[in-house]
Order: sequence, then C-alpha cells, then structure tokens
Amino acid sequence: MAATATLTLAAGKEKSLLRRHPWVYASAVARVSGRADTGDTVRVIGADGRFLAWAAYSPRSAIRARAWCWREDDRVDEAWIAARVRAAVARRAGLGRDADALRLVFGEADGLPGLVVDRYAGQLVVQFLAAGVERFRHAIVEALAEATGCGRVYERSDAAAREREGLAARDGPLRGDVPAPVEVLEHGVRYRVDVVGGHKTGFYVDQRDNRALVAAHAAGRRVLNCFCYTGGFSLAARRGGAADVLSIDSSAEALAMAAANERLNGWEPSRWWQSNVFDALKSLLAEGRTFDLIVLDPPKFAPSVRHVDRAARAYKEINLKALRLLAPDGLLLTFSCSGAIGLELFQKIVAGAVIDSGVDTQLVRRLAAGADHPMAMTHPEGEYLKGLMLRRM
Repeated sequence: MAATATLTLAAGKEKSLLRRHPWVYASAVARVSGRADTGDTVRVIGADGRFLAWAAYSPRSAIRARAWCWREDDRVDEAWIAARVRAAVARRAGLGRDADALRLVFGEADGLPGLVVDRYAGQLVVQFLAAGVERFRHAIVEALAEATGCGRVYERSDAAAREREGLAARDGPLRGDVPAPVEVLEHGVRYRVDVVGGHKTGFYVDQRDNRALVAAHAAGRRVLNCFCYTGGFSLAARRGGAADVLSIDSSAEALAMAAANERLNGWEPSRWWQSNVFDALKSLLAEGRTFDLIVLDPPKFAPSVRHVDRAARAYKEINLKALRLLAPDGLLLTFSCSGAIGLELFQKIVAGAVIDSGVDTQLVRRLAAGADHPMAMTHPEGEYLKGLMLRRM
C-alpha cells in the first residue's frame, strides 16, 4: 500500500495500538516522515520500526491519528471502506423488526472511526466527524445507498467534533431533497423526526430499548419524564398504559413536536411543561407530588473531562430530587450520555444521591444503548450511554 507518510511513535507509546485501541494522541507521536495532509492514510510504526497500523491522519486534532486496521497487507482504499460500510449494515439486518429507526454505522465499533449513520424509515442521516471518513465521504455515501436501497441521504456533520478535527461544519442533502420531518414507527408508537433541525441526527435512537422498558412498566403508573425532548419516553409510557404522564423540557420547540407526536398517535393531550428541570423538580417537591415512574435523561453534562466535577454535582442534584419524588415501589430510570462519566463513576454519583435522600432503593438493572450501538472491546470510550434502573423500597 502506498502511504504518503509514516507516523513514528515515541518509545513506549505503542502499547495502546498493540492492544488495538484505535486512537493515537498527539503526545504519543515522535515524528512524521513525508507529506501527510488531513485525512491521509498513514503508516504507523513504533520507535523500533515495527508496523502497528494504518490510520487516518488529523494534524489539527489532539487525536492525531485514528486506526483503520492493524494488518500491514490491508489496502485502505474506496473499495475497502465500502466493504466495511456494507458489513456494518449487514450486521444490523435483524434489528429493525420492531422499529424503523436504527443506527447503521457506529464509528470505531464498526471500524469506521468518526462515521455515524442513522436510518429513519427510508431516510439516511450521516455524520462525518473525523478526517479519515471525510476523505472517503463519496465512497461511503455510495456504499450506503447500495447497501440500504435508500435514495435519500442527509448530512448532519455539524457537531463540535468536526471543529476539533479542523473541519468546517457541513449539512445538507447528499441524495434527494431537503427532507420534511420523517415518520417512524417504534414498538407501536409513531414519531415524527426532524432530521434537519433535531438533536444529534434528529432523534435519540440509542434509547429505543429503554423506551420499550418504560412501556413495559408503565401500566397504571404516574409517570414523570424529565428532559423529555420530543416525547420519546412519554409516548412509550402512554403506549404502556400509564395512568398519567407529566413531561418537562426547557425547549418550547421540542415540546411542540412532542405534543404533535402525541396527536399523531391519536391520544388525548397530556401535560407538557416548559421549564428548567432543576427548577421544576424543586417545585414538584414543594407541592408534595409523587410519581410511580420517573425518567431522567439529561443532555451531556460533561462534554470533556474538564467538566466532570461540575457534571457530577448536576447529576447528583437531579437524582436526589427525583428519589424524593418517587413513591414507594416506584421506579427511577436515570441516564448519563457523557462519555467522560464512566459507569462506575455514574453509579457512585447516584449512590451518593440515594444516601443523601434517605430513600432506600434497589438497583434493578444497568441500562445501555441498544444492540445497534455496539462497543468495540478495545475502545471502551464508545460506551457513552449508561443508565440505572432503581426501585424504591
């Protein structure tokens, strides 16, 4: 394989690549020999000259290179990339039986670092979040269209990750026109998804299995859904036969779409409350309200390790208040989508809230994203969504 450059690691910095962790940090690089532009495939070697990996080079990023593969005889070209795309789609062939909103490609877990692809019925939404997949964008789009049969592909490469790569934000149609909101069906619930202006790629597909869990436990319960966005957990609770649902979010636009989703399913209106969740929980406590099932699914409180302490305080506060609002035998499903907050730390934070609340609870189960969001065992950073299901004694 003809590489434009060789990236040599400093002595002792080869250990992570030998363990097949795909990231090479700038601090691990001793030198770059030859010309290497953003997105170029480079040969990565150890200080002793031993071949380690083929990787995508990103000179402006703290993650200086992302490994494509560890076999020296691999040839990373458009055909190789297209084969990985097709393989990722094929691995999820059996996962769309109960829902037509699905993640088809999940970055490092599928050997395509920085690439995210979600499918909403016949609409694909793609994010090119790293220099390597940006270089192969045309081949990726063609392979996706071939593998899925979808004629509509929309780009949402507007995340902060691109800025860290030195890449400009990009969004717009790559195939087909600018899409109107797309209707999807998930476990019997209909949702409209705004793939142009919605969060992430338009919807939180990673919570699909956890929404089904809420539906399974909602019958006859009074449900509180905090940070409800466009109503995913709220509508799942209504599908499951909840006696009452109160949903809170700070975004009027998200709540309007949530109410529209409720009407789409032919249900009578529930209560959609526009408020800062921290303030709303305080008000509910002052009113003496209680709930039988509470969902806490906040936005990313810790975008980086620098924000962990502040995020820990915020997670503890909302969980402390929610626990005090929980009726006996009630269930709390609490989540963190902050990659900088690991499961062990998150569980420790919630345990602290349990202690301070004076509420006895059981940990019923640990929660995570669905099977369409796998984690590479050598890349634990991919497990960003974690959750706990607690029962009040």
